[in-house]
Amino acid sequence: MSEYVVGQHEWTVSSEDAGARLDAFLADRTNQSRSAAASWCADGRVTVTERGRAVKVAKSLKVSEGAVVVADVPDPADKVRIVPESVDGFRIIHEDSDMVVVDKPSGVAAHPSPGWHGPTVLGALSAAGVAITTSGAGERQGIVHRLDVGTSGLMVVAKNENSYALLKRAFKERTVTKVYHTLVQGIPEPLQGTIDAPIGRHPGHEWKFAVVDDGRSAVTHYEVIEAFGPASLAEVHLETGRTHQIRVHFSALNHPCCGDLTYGADPRLAARLGLTRQWLHAHRLGFQHPGTGRYTEFESQYSPDLRFALESMRSGDALGTWKS
Repeated sequence: MSEYVVGQHEWTVSSEDAGARLDAFLADRTNQSRSAAASWCADGRVTVTERGRAVKVAKSLKVSEGAVVVADVPDPADKVRIVPESVDGFRIIHEDSDMVVVDKPSGVAAHPSPGWHGPTVLGALSAAGVAITTSGAGERQGIVHRLDVGTSGLMVVAKNENSYALLKRAFKERTVTKVYHTLVQGIPEPLQGTIDAPIGRHPGHEWKFAVVDDGRSAVTHYEVIEAFGPASLAEVHLETGRTHQIRVHFSALNHPCCGDLTYGADPRLAARLGLTRQWLHAHRLGFQHPGTGRYTEFESQYSPDLRFALESMRSGDALGTWKS
């Protein structure tokens, strides 16, 4: 029998454990390390409920008496690992001794994780001979931010410990320029605005997110740059970086990203545009270079599937007598 506690478990915090850090509380009950417990918190494997209300999970959270902690604990014997793999459409935009900037195609995850068996950014970098020498979980080395599997565009990966710390801080302190382009259904009103609405786990779907009262602060600035009637091309500036933020915010406005069937997009329009994923692209990324300190900015062009959908919308050829 394994010395580790694995699988889904629930604990109620006793008076003796009140005030303990969440990662320490979990490590003590599973016979696993605090760093492992911290990774479960970061990966959304842990929930904490106090007085019937979910609270924001963080490894440093001090648990209170009577709180209910639920964790889906992976078996350490099943640790994911980086598999070197060449990926079609994956491009290295820039590389130096401190960092590498990549153009990620759709269908690629940022890093390996339980349940994901497809290609990853770190696997593609490994196949290209790019060495990452940061500390932390081996399967996530160098990752300072992520894009959804179905979102294409720019990512920066730190190559050493100093760069990792500086870039991680820049994303946390919101000093990074993050500009996305998205094709959304309909025409948002107003044509330029800010969506300031908290995002958290969807109450009815564990794998989705939604605008919820007790969610984390999320701010999205947008401007429509082309309007076609059935859809609009918008430029989006992210102030925060919540999971699925752009997709959730535009869905909440009843203007979901075209092709995003998870968040309410019309499958008929997606089919007309040849989309098999959300029309969402990380177009521009700017930040202070972790080595030189100079502001550096990169830009990525649309991938072929996004160009096809956009040109189809511009020409009207693929829409025929479309009516929403």
